[in-house]
Amino acid sequence: MTTKIIEPTLFEKSRPGLTGASLPPSDVPPAETSDIPEKLLRKGNIGLPELAEVQVMRHYVRLSNLNHHVEKGFYPLGSCTMKYNPKANEDAAGLPGFTHTHPVMAEETSYGTIELMAQLGEMLCEISGHNHYTLQPAAGAHGELTGLLMIRAYHEKNGNPRKNIIIPDSSHGTNPASIVFAGYEPVEIKSTERGTIDLAALEAALSEDTAALMVTNPNTLGLFEKDIVKVCEMAHAVGAQMYMDGANLNAMMGYVRPADLGFDVAHFNLHKTFSTPHGGGGPGSGPLSVADHLEPFLPRPVVRRDENGEPIFDFDRPDSIGKMQGFYGNFLVMVKAWLYLRMLGTDGVKEVTEWAILNANYLLSRLVGHYNLQYKDTPLHEFVIDSTNLKQFGIRNVDVAKRLLDHGFHAPTMSFPLIVPEALMTEPTETESKASLDSFADAMIEIAREARENPEILHSAPTQTPIGRLDEGKAARLKILRWPIPDEI
Repeated sequence: MTTKIIEPTLFEKSRPGLTGASLPPSDVPPAETSDIPEKLLRKGNIGLPELAEVQVMRHYVRLSNLNHHVEKGFYPLGSCTMKYNPKANEDAAGLPGFTHTHPVMAEETSYGTIELMAQLGEMLCEISGHNHYTLQPAAGAHGELTGLLMIRAYHEKNGNPRKNIIIPDSSHGTNPASIVFAGYEPVEIKSTERGTIDLAALEAALSEDTAALMVTNPNTLGLFEKDIVKVCEMAHAVGAQMYMDGANLNAMMGYVRPADLGFDVAHFNLHKTFSTPHGGGGPGSGPLSVADHLEPFLPRPVVRRDENGEPIFDFDRPDSIGKMQGFYGNFLVMVKAWLYLRMLGTDGVKEVTEWAILNANYLLSRLVGHYNLQYKDTPLHEFVIDSTNLKQFGIRNVDVAKRLLDHGFHAPTMSFPLIVPEALMTEPTETESKASLDSFADAMIEIAREARENPEILHSAPTQTPIGRLDEGKAARLKILRWPIPDEI
């Protein structure tokens, strides 16, 4: 298909004749470069344009306006929790006392940073119900790998190495990858017709070779695993550990503690649940909390308090799995999470959960009937509708997603979880207003009407964006990362 191109306006519009700052004669190098070998010294102007501040500012503002982001509009990516993040937290993370800290500074000159880390870990443990934590993992998947390596060390220490880890068919895609990286074989079990763990299938899969069961709760359908206490008991009966993927903690924190359900390990996504912006490739942070019996295997160093209550780094840990990254984790992400929790307090954390659940169920109530809902139990913070009811008009979920761009909205997560054909996994988060939810619902309802009455509108969408619909297969293969994009894409 053809593409609509909005031409760039910056460098080619710069004033003629201004090709760069003047340089001193090439045979008289500046004093500060006198030790640089002659062959490395520049001999002429480099040809960069001179630009006024207003030109540069408008260029980058224009680029930001071409992108979709949470500050520009609704971003309902299911499971990703694309909430708005307070700017106060970004400002705090930019304070010189934090940004000028170096990881090899002596502990006595880093007291404030270590105290912040200790307080954050303690608050996370209060949310999870565990007593021990590590802040080292750099992302959720990194936290998964860390937790599974600890489980592996635990079984090996007990002289009982195991072979596999069980996951539901609705699990996050990182779960099986983390299992393989940790040296285990993933064993998938089917969900029930209600979208939750099938106890009979679990019982058949559990054995003395089972190292752990990885569960996201609420699961990727947004449904709380109502049999989770029984599930934990079944796993523990064969000596397996329970790992909770905390990707959906936004629907539980303040109300349900993973440890109380029977989980031995849980990870937190600070970049989803606790205020750091999610997306753009990072930075992330995936701390873990663990039960007492797994504490010896935490990555070193562990932040803990000494006999006087002072925070220290504890390196003396003979059973530790070792470091999971060079130093102590993505510290500035921790700063944002610390401030977020301190601002919310206990009541605020619960209110976040309440509004996340309320917003999701309100939005679902408006879309039911216009889109299919395969799993009909009441969800928590997110839900999965699908476009299979529009298939008779030649419409797929990708058509709905492309048309949403014309309405100024990013699409929900598409085609995940895999157990729902043509899935549109939607998470409004607690930071969206009713007006915002209604605008999105109105657009989705209008798109469903267009699918029935004039499906070609959806097939040709988007039409109001800088680039029209691409040949996605060819775009994925060619990976052209320069502007302008060739017409043949």
